[in-house]
Amino acid sequence: MTSQKAAPPLRFGQVVIGPPGSGKTTYCQGMHEFLTSLGRKVVVINMDPANEGLPYPCAVDVSELVTLGDVMDGLKLGPNGGLLYCMDYVEANLDWLEKKLNQHKDSYFLFDCPGQVELYTHHSSVKNIFSQLARWNFRLTAVHLVDSHYCADPAKFISVLCTSLSTMLHVELPHVNILSKMDLIEQYGKLAFSLDFYTEVMDLTYLLDHLAADPFFKKFHHLNLKLAEVIQDYSLVSFVPLSVQDKNSMIQVLRTVDKANGYCFGDLEERNLQAMMSAAVGADFQFDATLGIQERFVKTSDKTVEEEMMDL
Repeated sequence: MTSQKAAPPLRFGQVVIGPPGSGKTTYCQGMHEFLTSLGRKVVVINMDPANEGLPYPCAVDVSELVTLGDVMDGLKLGPNGGLLYCMDYVEANLDWLEKKLNQHKDSYFLFDCPGQVELYTHHSSVKNIFSQLARWNFRLTAVHLVDSHYCADPAKFISVLCTSLSTMLHVELPHVNILSKMDLIEQYGKLAFSLDFYTEVMDLTYLLDHLAADPFFKKFHHLNLKLAEVIQDYSLVSFVPLSVQDKNSMIQVLRTVDKANGYCFGDLEERNLQAMMSAAVGADFQFDATLGIQERFVKTSDKTVEEEMMDL
């Protein structure tokens, strides 16, 4: 009889993605410290060949395999083309990555990924890497970070929604969208509605009314209307607000991620019935947590969302 090869051990983690400057590395550092304080053994994997001066202890660094600077110098490519080549190179050398990851089998994984948007909307290399990780028995959640201050600009917020939806459809992983840097949310302008309007992605026609007031965007009203319809027809995009310095918002994000990848339903002793029940009532917790974030970081009037909409 031929012996069957044993399945690799089940491993959980997060792939942290998002546009440049959205706070991915800061998130990985903060989440690493937060999980460590909870007693969870966690390692951070740097998947960005352009990352330098990492602020967290790095268990695996893809820069040992390939760096953006070397690719740009050697192949005379720009930063965008160079990064695409780098990720293609990582995909072609997955045996190197597997050997490195197998040194940390009993850990929770945080993958700090590159920030180029094309990698998550239509390029195939990163998607294929994630698929291979799944075949190695990784149970991962894509944590997609976007700057929260885009909420203050209706046009940019609709653009963020389109990018988030495209990423969700292309990456094909359990997905959690994060509004990062909540402490800076009104740095570039005041929000038109309460925070839950943006986190739950409510009726976008109200945002279109704001856009119609701008002469530049008024001529694109029909296009914006169709984009809003696409986003709402899929009904997939919602956000969890996050300030890395705020413990309650970190708890909210972690609970959402653990539900998405199934970590809270595992067979370890501490993941008991109480954890499952807390996940079942997570929606109420998330709503309360969003209100707490709003009270702390967002200056609003005493009007409800409905009253704000009636004023339009």
